[in-house]
Amino acid sequence: MPFLTITFPEIDPVAISIGPLAIRWYALAYICGIVLGWMYARVLIRSEKLWGGPAPIAPVQLDDFILWVTLGIIIGGRTGYVLFYNPAFFIQNPAAILKLWEGGMSFHGGFLGCVAAVMLFAHKNNISILSLGDITTAVAPIGIFLGRLANFIKGELWGRTADASVPWAMVFPDGGPLPRHPSQLYEAGLEGLLLFAVLAVMIRMGALKRPGLILGSFIAIYALARIASEFFREPDPQLGFLWGGLTMGMLLSVPMIIAGGILIMMAWRRGTPQHIEKSI
Repeated sequence: MPFLTITFPEIDPVAISIGPLAIRWYALAYICGIVLGWMYARVLIRSEKLWGGPAPIAPVQLDDFILWVTLGIIIGGRTGYVLFYNPAFFIQNPAAILKLWEGGMSFHGGFLGCVAAVMLFAHKNNISILSLGDITTAVAPIGIFLGRLANFIKGELWGRTADASVPWAMVFPDGGPLPRHPSQLYEAGLEGLLLFAVLAVMIRMGALKRPGLILGSFIAIYALARIASEFFREPDPQLGFLWGGLTMGMLLSVPMIIAGGILIMMAWRRGTPQHIEKSI
């Protein structure tokens, strides 16, 4: 083992245990991500200055939307993992699809689930789909950050092997004897902290006044961050490397860059709505 290798901090995957009830860090990350995201979203929609007038969604509507987006994340995330990452296993073991506590969630599937939730809820409540998407994606990095930390605590989705020149390389419990990049922490930093900071600055600069700008920026920046982190992350063993050394995470992120870029251009060309310009 290289001299500079850090010992993996083995943490009990169960965060809280009360008798037969056990709450794992994985589940706690989802719960805290949704609650903190809801709290931050309420702050955003209450600030008329950020929108150039009243926000397009009322606090009570946001409260109702939480259930919709939670179901979108869970159903979409699990469905995406089943279809994108391990369809052969789940065809043979369909009952395992419901075993969420064993892990196995796809961000790209969860994102599509959120898109569906946003579109359905916005249509049902006569809300701008783009503005609701802006709010949803503005708070999403919070959940992504906590989710990646949970991946690290669980010792899953570890990185590729690293040499002795990487002083923070770790030997993961189930990752073999070689030190590896803690890619979960890389993703927490890029897809969580950095993305949240960039979007927060954009919001303070008036991005919410251009419907779809935050949504498009989130999609494009996340995809770029995911592709960058995939260079350090070990591919899922059942898939391995795909065409030209690409991974499934990279391939699924390419359409996001295109879609994000289109939304950004549309939002910029659309400009600020006239009713907002008059109120500024």
